[in-house]
Amino acid sequence: MTDASGEPRSVWARVWRHPAVRWAERLFWAGVAVFVLIRIGPQLSAWTGIGPVMGQAPAFALETLDGDVVDSESLRGRVVVLNFWATWCIPCRVEIPALQSVWEDFGPDEVVVIGVSTDVLDAPVAAYLAERGVTYPVAMQTGEIRRAFGGISAIPTTFVIDAEGVVRHRVLGIFAPPAMRAAVRRALEDAGTLGDGEPIT
Repeated sequence: MTDASGEPRSVWARVWRHPAVRWAERLFWAGVAVFVLIRIGPQLSAWTGIGPVMGQAPAFALETLDGDVVDSESLRGRVVVLNFWATWCIPCRVEIPALQSVWEDFGPDEVVVIGVSTDVLDAPVAAYLAERGVTYPVAMQTGEIRRAFGGISAIPTTFVIDAEGVVRHRVLGIFAPPAMRAAVRRALEDAGTLGDGEPIT
């Protein structure tokens, strides 16, 4: 319904046509676009290899739940997938099978998957991993490693670090399995090895 001047009679219709409301709507959709880009952008970068590298990974050393020590220096020459997670995190549960698959399919001579649990107690973490058949090394977080990797504002957060110790990708939220595997394979190809440590031909 319109009045004699052709303007909508509805108060709400007039409100929605107000310039301030239209600008607010544009800002809202711009915010949605930025959020999607922040969440999806790293996945696409990992999948396609398009995007900037993030610089040298910080030095770190972690004691796993099995009592072994893994450190950044001893991992040089291998691709590292470093995953911050927690037992109570539902997206982390969804992501674990993909991490386990990468660990099993590529092998520790080429790719090392390391879980860094943000839980408080290690006993429930060990039970959780055993129940799910997780065999890649898992350590408990320390304040030092959390700060070294930028504070870890969300979990899961996953870093793909190449054989030279350079952070290739940082993904917040579930790392889609195809994107994860693509990022790992590309890092191996760039290092010149893929499969039993033999040079790529």
